[in-house]
Amino acid sequence: MIPRDLLQSWRHALPFYVSFLLIPLVWIGAAAGGLWLLIVPLVTWWVFTAADGLLGITAENADPQTPDAALTLYRRLTMLWVPAQFISLYALIWYVTRADHLSAFGAFAAFFGMGILTGTIGINYAHELMHQKSRKERFLADVLMAMALYSHFRSEHLLVHHRHVGTPRDAVTARYNEGFHRFFRRVLHQCFRSALSAEAAKQARAGRKATDLSNPFYRYAALQALMLALALIAGGWYGLALFLFQALTAIWQLELVNYVEHYGLTRKHLGEGRYEHVRPRHSWNASHRASNWLLINLQRHSDHHYKPDRRFPLLQHHDASAAPQLPYGYPLMGCIAMIPPVWRRMMNPRVRAWRKMYYPEITDWTPYTKHTLPLPR
Repeated sequence: MIPRDLLQSWRHALPFYVSFLLIPLVWIGAAAGGLWLLIVPLVTWWVFTAADGLLGITAENADPQTPDAALTLYRRLTMLWVPAQFISLYALIWYVTRADHLSAFGAFAAFFGMGILTGTIGINYAHELMHQKSRKERFLADVLMAMALYSHFRSEHLLVHHRHVGTPRDAVTARYNEGFHRFFRRVLHQCFRSALSAEAAKQARAGRKATDLSNPFYRYAALQALMLALALIAGGWYGLALFLFQALTAIWQLELVNYVEHYGLTRKHLGEGRYEHVRPRHSWNASHRASNWLLINLQRHSDHHYKPDRRFPLLQHHDASAAPQLPYGYPLMGCIAMIPPVWRRMMNPRVRAWRKMYYPEITDWTPYTKHTLPLPR
């Protein structure tokens, strides 16, 4: 257990700031061109995977009762990222659209790297911020999501995913045997619709129409329109195209992580549309040290769903007796997920072992794999 006073020290907080090193890497790639344009995916996916192999898994847990006052250095990290990403994104649009040494292919390659940055780091930090009670932090989450043109993720994630994870109502719980490419096409439209419906239902519970100005979709639309306008101002139509490409890349990165986090895991149906409570067993867990520095403990996803209000430095490691474990961290697992036959060969036996371990009484999993069970209430 990490004592509260140590959580205040730079020695423990500094490794989580490693994400800021990716910003100069994006610029190195854009300035040098050529093979240097591969530096961001190379570092993000493969260098951190190699570091995981060297540093291994950490089972250290912080005191979950640590007050917010002791977490200033961690909270500051996610908040500082917002202006850093904003400046980097629009400065890069301005630079690349005027760079004579980059072909159109090179320019889009640079913004593929930028999309990895805004998706792997930006959306992940937005995820941390949107779970907080502070209006300031939630607004900063909206700013980050607007840069990826995926603002509805906040509504879908908080109102749908956390409530219905592991059930037929949750679009981003990847079905057993469902390949990532099919999953990606499905969630793009299902998540938007479910977010709209969830906000409309929330308005109805408050006695308001779905079109009431308090509906956050107005804020989402305004912020996204602002981001698009700034891209057009910074780089013209070419700059707008580059912005759209990085947004698509960021969304792909987000949904790739969503796919990995819950693949094949379902909550037990208790009858009459009721499901068991969310437990650590309903998310894949990975406590690989290096990639958790990069992803601010997102891979301790079992604890995040069990206790969604915990800030990232307080997320707990759950061992194999409490939560299913991924063989590698998210960077490598995401690469494997892009090749469905390899993914199924690796993960399907683990899903079947999970079923036998936690639900030996269920002999027919067909209703779960085909999602023919009643929707949760």
